[in-house]
Amino acid sequence: MRSLIITQNVTLDGSVEMLEDWFDPQAHDDELMVEMRRQDQTADALLLGRKTFEDFRGYWPNQTNDASGVADYLNNVAKYVVSSTMTDPKWNNSTVLSGDPVTHVRTLKAAPGGDIVVTGSITLCHTLIAAGVIDEYRLFIYPVVQGAGRRLFPDGRMISGFRPAAPPMTFPGGVTLVSWKAPTELAHR
Repeated sequence: MRSLIITQNVTLDGSVEMLEDWFDPQAHDDELMVEMRRQDQTADALLLGRKTFEDFRGYWPNQTNDASGVADYLNNVAKYVVSSTMTDPKWNNSTVLSGDPVTHVRTLKAAPGGDIVVTGSITLCHTLIAAGVIDEYRLFIYPVVQGAGRRLFPDGRMISGFRPAAPPMTFPGGVTLVSWKAPTELAHR
């Protein structure tokens, strides 16, 4: 079975929503870029909510001089966008998933292939977390306090039993990566 991995950029105070300019994917240090590329090598599918997909689609296909490799990866990876309104994704290698996202995710996880990564897409993440279909969380924590913004985990829900998936990594620019396996009773549903 394929793993579904949430990979998020997060502030010290837990915000995923970017209300300020604390994140620039093209300004990462070399060591952070190497780790991001390493993770991309194990993932052959990207799952996004409609808004994040539209943000990505409006930016990445136009980055013709992207030395980071992010544009090439995103333009070529299989992309799945969860949407009840979109019919034509207008980006190569993209498929619209309408209907229940949890059912679609279970089907994708059961198919052969590499990891499936979801990033951004806060509402979709909340749905997938509540359904217990996440296998791993990879959080790139930025040394910034934003003071507001939506968080990865929905309010009002206690989840315990996370296990480290890998040792933390700290990068020269101050970003720290922490990886956690989902609690056993929630994963692989």
